[in-house]
Amino acid sequence: MSEHAVKIENLSKRYFIGEGNGGEDSLATILAGMFIAPVKKAFSLVRGRATGAAQLHKEMWALRDVSFSVAPGEVVGIIGHNGAGKSTLLKVLSRITEPTEGRIELNGRIASLLEVGTGFHPELTGRENIYMNGAILGMSRAEINDKFDEIVTFSEVGEFLDTPVKHYSSGMYVRLAFAVAAHLEPEILIVDEVLAVGDLAFQQKCLGKMQDVASGQGRTVLFVSHNMAAVKSLCSRAVLLDHGQVVVDGEADAVVTQYIQGSQGMLDEATGVCQWLGDEPATSCDELALRSIKLLDDRGNPKGTLDVERPFSIEVEYEVKQTLSGLRILLQLLTPEGLVALATTDHDSHAPKLEPGRYRSTCTLPAQLLNTGLYSVSVGAGIPGVRQLLPIRPRIRFTTTGSPARGSYFPENWPGALCPALEWRVENAERIATETP
Repeated sequence: MSEHAVKIENLSKRYFIGEGNGGEDSLATILAGMFIAPVKKAFSLVRGRATGAAQLHKEMWALRDVSFSVAPGEVVGIIGHNGAGKSTLLKVLSRITEPTEGRIELNGRIASLLEVGTGFHPELTGRENIYMNGAILGMSRAEINDKFDEIVTFSEVGEFLDTPVKHYSSGMYVRLAFAVAAHLEPEILIVDEVLAVGDLAFQQKCLGKMQDVASGQGRTVLFVSHNMAAVKSLCSRAVLLDHGQVVVDGEADAVVTQYIQGSQGMLDEATGVCQWLGDEPATSCDELALRSIKLLDDRGNPKGTLDVERPFSIEVEYEVKQTLSGLRILLQLLTPEGLVALATTDHDSHAPKLEPGRYRSTCTLPAQLLNTGLYSVSVGAGIPGVRQLLPIRPRIRFTTTGSPARGSYFPENWPGALCPALEWRVENAERIATETP
């Protein structure tokens, strides 16, 4: 057996902003260079803004000098914020796109699940796609027949097996695609965040199957996810990417902790304020920039430590640089393990159109909702159904104190991220039964 299932050396991938496919010499690129670019330049000259070659070919490195190796049977999580290069890395490994620089060594058959329906032909039925995918993996018809019933049972789409997959829902696509990838015995299984499309029960089923594939069958798994609890549970090791580069490579728990803590702003524990004075890639784009996040107690005073017995607010201040329609600020509270405790958005509060200027979105959380402990605040911005402006990612941390074990004579540590004061009713069931006519 080879020492490495996957070996990556100085891998880089460059795209050209505005170009259709990153500057690769396809027919579309050649035609664009012959016809489209001159037209764009002419329009720029008419508007009085001559577009130079540097602007037409602005470089963006999705990956830069990435190097690491994966041993046979190892399960490695690839983590990082949106735009860090995770999906690009998996696409290069899956031979969907060519690297610009560097070298990749793969020892074994690869099955990739990068997006819904990858490798499926929409006009073929589910049954036909199972055999086609098996053939692509280099399996004989007899080998596929041996696994066929397991695939159908796991996918739970047996009723629609002879229906063209173009009629499948996204959830059905994922079920069948994952079942094929996991059961046709590739030596290397590559899975992106696509599993988030499925329902919760199926996600848990897939995670269990990947654990079986890795531990029981000794196959290699590369797993991309924003679910840090799943990464810590499934993976023994994690690689953290940031702006296309490897930041840290090590034991999964330690890397996840560094990601959650290191990707957040510098919150002043005394003032409860985190500020961004300049335009940084993680907190700004052409249309919008985060300026501050404040934690406010029930009197409106900034604080870094909050009492769970009293309401508090999270204030997000941002600068709109261009007129925006449909802007939404998304806020999440995360546990130290990276699990989302709650999510909310200011969708009912915005005006239909925002002109350039400074704005504040403030979310108030009720008293007796959170447990005591450490929380992270993730903030993002986007226009629903159109595009994401700022990725949702951890920004700051804060601590809650108090006595969430309400009604108890002794201090208690209760599990869970939330510990709300809910309404209960206690009745004598026997008396109710005798009083009921």
